[in-house]
Amino acid sequence: MSKSKKIIIDWLLVFVWIAVIFYFSSQPDLKSSLPNFWDTIFRKIAHMSEYFVLTYLFFRALKNYQFSTKVAIASSAFASVVYALTDELHQSIVAGRQGSIRDILIDTFGILIAIIFLLYYNKNK
Repeated sequence: MSKSKKIIIDWLLVFVWIAVIFYFSSQPDLKSSLPNFWDTIFRKIAHMSEYFVLTYLFFRALKNYQFSTKVAIASSAFASVVYALTDELHQSIVAGRQGSIRDILIDTFGILIAIIFLLYYNKNK
């Protein structure tokens, strides 16, 4: 695959994933039929997973520009945290939803797990 096609695909994946997060954040109620405790656990794991994936996708896209691994990881983490902040702002204006600092922290935990994964993976490459 040519380098320009890879760049386009990598950025397309970033924006598709952002659209997926935006779609779910636009839903007024995402509760499942699980008991409240398990529903909360499931949703918080989903938050962490969403931002783990977003950080990874940003990293893949940024590595196309020959940034060092550390710069690409740091930039990916920063971009993901910024999106987590804007996502919570978005949720604060959606009927039936609310923005939450706790959710930003949970998103950030997913980002930190992605950083650890990327550092480990790229160290052992």
